Amino acid sequence: MADRAKGIPIAREGVPFVMGALAPAVLAWLWGCRKTSMAFGVLACGTGWFFRNPARTIPRGDNLVLASGDGKVIAVQEEFEPRYLKDQSIRISIFLNLFDVHINRMPCAGSVVDVAYQPGRFTNADDPEATVHNEQNAVMIETPSKKKVLCVQIAGLLARRIACWVGPGDVAVPGERFGLIRFGSRMDTFFPVDSRVRVRVGDRVRGGESILAEVA
Repeated sequence: MADRAKGIPIAREGVPFVMGALAPAVLAWLWGCRKTSMAFGVLACGTGWFFRNPARTIPRGDNLVLASGDGKVIAVQEEFEPRYLKDQSIRISIFLNLFDVHINRMPCAGSVVDVAYQPGRFTNADDPEATVHNEQNAVMIETPSKKKVLCVQIAGLLARRIACWVGPGDVAVPGERFGLIRFGSRMDTFFPVDSRVRVRVGDRVRGGESILAEVA
């Protein structure tokens, strides 16, 4: 899987939004409207900050499950995953607020066996019902040891577009960027119940850098 966002300061999906604020800032400055120009300039900087694409130091380890996004852990629980895994699993949910990095990263090594998009609602991403009812995109990964890891991008209250840059057959490389959710969202990661969980509710994690669990 090629990391299409590597080496650029902001995600490509953010460029139209930044330019949409920067262009009127320049025009207003040329027309002598300094306050208007500054307002649009601040908006452009804020938009660029939202779509920022920082480099990360990726931990090494074949059995590691990494955080798929930046944010706060809002759930760590065992449950039956009925749609994709169809088995008992541990789910870790990460809530991304407007100030978090919204680039999504691969949680583990392996191969992408399926990608499934589901249209849905746009309720608050920290609502438990968002797991089932919100717009979402699921990426199924099979690890080299034949374990199944499911990573789900879930749109939130303000989110209106999920971008996913991988498809079935792609190689999953831990920590590499694979997608983006615009303006508030959540990442759910499901993995086998015999895994060793390394985080708890309330922890802050960084995508591609923080370890969620070790798969047995």
